[in-house]
Amino acid sequence: MLPFATIPPSLAGVLDIFGACFTKPTFDTFTGLVTGLIGQTRRRTVCGMLLGAGLEHRWHHSRAHRFFAKARWSADGVGLALAVLVVDLLVPPGTAITLAIDDTLFKRSGKKVFGALWQHDGAAKGPKAVGFGTCFVVAGIVVDLPFLTRPVCLPVLARLWRPKHTGKLAHARQMAEKIAARFPSRTVHVVGDAAYVGEHLRGLAEPITWTSRLKITSVLHHLAPPRTGRSGRPKTKGERIGTASDLAKIVVWRTAQVRRYGRIDTIEIAEAICLWYGSFHTRTIRVILVRDNNKTRRVNKTGHDRGYGLALVTTDLVSAPHHIVTRYAGRWSIEVTFGDARQILGVGQARNRVRPAVERTVPFGLFCYSITVLWYATAGHHPTDAKEHRARARWYTTKAEPSFDDMIVKLRRVIIAHRFRHPGTDLPEPEDIRAVQLAWATAGT
Repeated sequence: MLPFATIPPSLAGVLDIFGACFTKPTFDTFTGLVTGLIGQTRRRTVCGMLLGAGLEHRWHHSRAHRFFAKARWSADGVGLALAVLVVDLLVPPGTAITLAIDDTLFKRSGKKVFGALWQHDGAAKGPKAVGFGTCFVVAGIVVDLPFLTRPVCLPVLARLWRPKHTGKLAHARQMAEKIAARFPSRTVHVVGDAAYVGEHLRGLAEPITWTSRLKITSVLHHLAPPRTGRSGRPKTKGERIGTASDLAKIVVWRTAQVRRYGRIDTIEIAEAICLWYGSFHTRTIRVILVRDNNKTRRVNKTGHDRGYGLALVTTDLVSAPHHIVTRYAGRWSIEVTFGDARQILGVGQARNRVRPAVERTVPFGLFCYSITVLWYATAGHHPTDAKEHRARARWYTTKAEPSFDDMIVKLRRVIIAHRFRHPGTDLPEPEDIRAVQLAWATAGT
């Protein structure tokens, strides 16, 4: 049985939706390990999760290891249940879902770790961007929270990528189609960097739009001309336009204001309807060109001005160009999520080796990130949180918004406060919790 004092009611209310994804004993293990990973401040190994939940003397450590290595549950099933919770609570009804796609490397050691090998590591320090570990392709829903000026990416699906098996773009498409199938009445806008666009996206379903950076060497064409009525195969593409640099010379530029990276910028923007025959074949796409007048222009390999700063390609033929630029800028939130999940929550520190455990432990940790933000947005936020943080740490003179670190610290305090309360009483919700926090701050803790 799961100890009553382990999970506060406000967190249990968020976790209840996952009950259908597990058997009753496995669900108890899941809720205990979620609480333990969030509550642990030291090593977030599997045994460390037990320590964080205060269950090290109640459960044998094999129960926690068996949850990842042998228990019958699906990471995709849990992720889709989490996606329903995110959309229902944080995405306005009737609006589109923005899905950010990217991959990240979690460093590992040991020859017997399934899927671990030397590969590209975009976050590596030093001249060589390589590392030994496991690479996961992650899909996260980008949401706007009322108390933050920046968008937040909440991971909902993650897949282990292995060379010579299913490609990263194929994983990305599969996850996007799973989200679209779960929400058939909503449009799904997928955003990714230049690595997440290619010929594998041909035949993409209409409810899904795909936006990515256009590679500088990609060749564009005009739309196919109308049929002439003559015998023979009709043309599938029009005259050659050239690369994005060639397109920048013939499009009409206009000034626009876009909201990106927490600020409003004035930029020059242009668009064109065309074909990218090499990737999308005969599907009509839009190319959005962006350049900033107040910044140095980018140059090509020959040292000449490219004529633009950013080139986006999208299958969205309806949205305004500045909305697409804003949507793509929100993709950066998944990079922030990777950094916070790895450095603050400790995702990737579990030392497991067998295939089921490797494939499910990292997604489990990313789900805990989303659960923490969901809890804070629905039950933990108070308008004076940032002000009280400045009062405790006066060197944060410009701090105006809570960070993920603030969110998880507050949830940890709630877990600790609940654990030490009398098991026969109910835990008061945020107002009494804030009284406990103020008492700790006054005592200098």
